[in-house]
Amino acid sequence: MSEIGTLYGLGVGPGDPELITVKALRILQASPVIAYPENRKGGKGYALEIVERLIAPVDKVMLGLAFPMTKDRAALRSEWEQAEAAVWEHMANGRDVAFVTEGDPMLYSTFIHLSRWVKERRPGASVVSVPGISSISAAASRLGVALADGDDTVAIVPASVDRGRMKRALLANDCVIFLKVAKVLDAVLDVLNELDLESKAMIASMVTSASEAIWHTVADLRGVDLPYLTLMVVRK
Repeated sequence: MSEIGTLYGLGVGPGDPELITVKALRILQASPVIAYPENRKGGKGYALEIVERLIAPVDKVMLGLAFPMTKDRAALRSEWEQAEAAVWEHMANGRDVAFVTEGDPMLYSTFIHLSRWVKERRPGASVVSVPGISSISAAASRLGVALADGDDTVAIVPASVDRGRMKRALLANDCVIFLKVAKVLDAVLDVLNELDLESKAMIASMVTSASEAIWHTVADLRGVDLPYLTLMVVRK
């Protein structure tokens, strides 16, 4: 029987291919199978766009995995079972699988769920996470803002329509990063206005990529359609 392959979760950074770590690049180049999340329309997705500038896809088995954006438990279970089975087919035949994800694989990443499924269904399987530079760290550098200093506290909050949750995070911390803020931007701006913090907010979209956009003031962004990969930093 062939030796079982390893599943690697590779954080490939926020967008700029030069921000991948040396270790992640080495594993990416050595792995015969590259797995990646497909976008909602079956396209290659953001993570693969990053790594295609670092490898020759024709030399690899390219394994696109679909992850539905739904709360239907039955649909989710079916899709995750299919994704795990597709990955395991290669691992069981001795092939390492590098699952690429933008940012860091252990921070709001689909790799978290995939690794959990593999570990639960294949006891003893080798699953390794390789950290990457998150969009949060990249945004701080591009915006020129320190996220924390001394005894400062920082909160990372997925933006939502729950204004109470956002307000509590802003009141309790020196710096708050709202992730994927585009869809609820107006609601976040309302909370900032209520707390007189609008002047402390900045926004970064598709940070470090060729499509990067930066706003050091957010007052004029109400009603503006921003990309999905957009975050806001509020530094009090």
